[in-house]
Amino acid sequence: MAKLGELRKVRLEKLSELKKAGVNPYPSKVKRTYTSKQAEEFFDELVKKKKVITLAGRLMSLREHGGLTFANLRDESGKFQLAFKKNTLGENYKLLKKLDIGDFVEASGKCFKTKLGQKTLNVSKFALISKSLRPLPEKWHGLKDQELRYRKRYLDLIMNEKAKQVFHLRSVLIDSLRDFLTDKNFLEVETPILQQTFGGAVAKPFTTHHNALDTDFYLRIAPELYLKRLIVGGFEKVFEIGRIFRNEGISTIHNPDFTMLEFYWAYADYEKLMELTEKMFKHLLKRLKIPGKIEYQGHKINFKAPWQKVTFKELLQDKVGLDITKVKKRDELAGFAKDLGVKIDPEMGLDKIVDEIFKKKVRAKIAGPLFITNYPLFLSPLAKKRAEDSKEVERYQLILGGFEIVNAYSELNDPLDQRERFEEQLKMRQKGDQEAHPLDEDYLEAMEYGMPPTAGFGLGVDRLTMILSGTDTIRDVILFPVLKPKNSKKR
Repeated sequence: MAKLGELRKVRLEKLSELKKAGVNPYPSKVKRTYTSKQAEEFFDELVKKKKVITLAGRLMSLREHGGLTFANLRDESGKFQLAFKKNTLGENYKLLKKLDIGDFVEASGKCFKTKLGQKTLNVSKFALISKSLRPLPEKWHGLKDQELRYRKRYLDLIMNEKAKQVFHLRSVLIDSLRDFLTDKNFLEVETPILQQTFGGAVAKPFTTHHNALDTDFYLRIAPELYLKRLIVGGFEKVFEIGRIFRNEGISTIHNPDFTMLEFYWAYADYEKLMELTEKMFKHLLKRLKIPGKIEYQGHKINFKAPWQKVTFKELLQDKVGLDITKVKKRDELAGFAKDLGVKIDPEMGLDKIVDEIFKKKVRAKIAGPLFITNYPLFLSPLAKKRAEDSKEVERYQLILGGFEIVNAYSELNDPLDQRERFEEQLKMRQKGDQEAHPLDEDYLEAMEYGMPPTAGFGLGVDRLTMILSGTDTIRDVILFPVLKPKNSKKR
């Protein structure tokens, strides 16, 4: 088999010969009149009217049979067969020798059916519109090729039709979320990605430096605190769909940068949010044409409402026998986790250990959709306490396919209570917890001007795309996921 360098050399020679013959291999104008899909849909009418149409796209195959060459042309909408006949094209037929699989061409002609019933364009005129200098991959298989798919996503999209479908679905999903909220009079806004004080989640940020201001900034870990400033400012319904950055590990469900939808709704609480969540998913499934029952990684998910609700405390007690109301000492809980086979790092506090047990031994086994409600206060520094039990907060997570898809709560709008919780988080940071929430004085000042009762909602777009598209890893739903550099010596 010829090496890449040799194949590229042959294509460069063809390119040179084309230029010498007066052919512009990279023209700017294209006269396409139909897409492949349109040629397919209107085929009978085009044949009946003997209409000349022009297609444009990438050659995916070339099959010569004497004075006849068949080719498959593909554009974003699909593919269509071309037939190049020597007795039709005359001297121009020789130009086919200079074409390769991967080249882009423009082809004009009339449609007909072959003896085997294949819808085809009888090419009467064609032109090269972009010469490909590298051969396309022949096939994908094995772990090594999987890595290459992410590093060279453009090749993945050329060769893997399913990959392209996943990203079409993702785009429609985001449009559907936006349509749903704007239809309910939510205002789409943009908040800073560069922040002097990060916040809105329990996570470690990325740090960068602005030279002109000689100041360090953080890439946002959530838009939450800025969106709530807008509620203070008088907006009652706001949302943002945007990129989030967290300096955390990489796994099948974690990428350092990812997409979230967050919205905030004044004069609402977490119970209203649960009702709205069910309506949102009904809208999404209808728009995406996804059935109400799906299977994902062995989980059978039935979206029929109303969805089940269970408290965090009840779930832990039922699934692993842990009563969090009796948890007092960190070491005892660490021992309990070890007995369950849950790995605990030495710097983890009581809150992180509870969360780790929940994620590994409870959440991963839930098919959902399930609303887990009334989280403990120590896991929720920004949520409002429950009137019935001040050790719990009005918060829920929506679990689907073993993942947290939505995190939502009645927002804490008491500035004095919020200051106390920030101060507790600050103590945790001083003890070495780099994910604890910093104290944000500007946000506290905003709250002191008064924030109405508000409900807040966050949805992980990437994880939801994974479930609705049936993909196993977050890298398959992010066009350009974060990867270790090829020349990196770190392991």
